[in-house]
Amino acid sequence: MRIRMHHTLSAAAAAGALALLAAGPAQATEYSSALKVKGVQYDAPGSDSNRCSGGNTKDEFLTIKNYSRTATVNLKGYVVKDAVGNKFTFPAGHKLEPGDYVKLRGGRGTDSDAGNVVYRQNCNFIWNNDKDTIYLIKPTGARADVHSYTKRANDADGNGYINYHG
Repeated sequence: MRIRMHHTLSAAAAAGALALLAAGPAQATEYSSALKVKGVQYDAPGSDSNRCSGGNTKDEFLTIKNYSRTATVNLKGYVVKDAVGNKFTFPAGHKLEPGDYVKLRGGRGTDSDAGNVVYRQNCNFIWNNDKDTIYLIKPTGARADVHSYTKRANDADGNGYINYHG
């Protein structure tokens, strides 16, 4: 199945650098990857319910974008996981053309080219509502992108969504 989607010295200076690092969550290291985490809806709107029928896990999603200007990227084997190891591995045949994106949603559903969506086929939430780390791992095991967040530090408007790469 091919999904074509349209439409991340001195002791005083060292102490200061450590203070800056301790002040907030880890920021993304720029890895050499065309695929990056564009954003995450880590807190689904409404009360969390992971029931497969009537729950809202589908409203929790991660947007992954191909930032390459020329390369199509096959998602087969890419892994998305959280800080404690909950993970999803993209199955065969999902491809993102340059500039395309996919929303990886919780819950059960049918992957859709028109909707730019892939479902995890799991009704459990993956992202914590207070803090977590998002890992996007290449099929080789190398990191493609990583982001840590806390609700307090990274979600100023409190809507449960954080944007990483524009």
